Amino acid sequence: MLTLTENAQTAVRSIVDQTPDPATAGLRIAGTSASSEGYTLTLAPEPQTADAVVESGEARVFLPADAAAELDDKILDAQVTPDGVRFALAVQA
Repeated sequence: MLTLTENAQTAVRSIVDQTPDPATAGLRIAGTSASSEGYTLTLAPEPQTADAVVESGEARVFLPADAAAELDDKILDAQVTPDGVRFALAVQA
């Protein structure tokens, strides 16, 4: 299952807290590394029916089946920059 670092948890919570209903909202990661667009990150008011829900601390990430399978052994990290938040993926050790 996708794991979130402490930095990623904080970044996701900060982003989701700006939605009208942060109690049910989350960051949705869709797509695959094989697609020309790669992964897309969007705010979602709630998970879709088939989404896997990753809860880490108070952060919630929603993953459709294809992204969930591909990100199963990954770690999501985040870095806050003057231009916003940058997310990165790494393989779990």
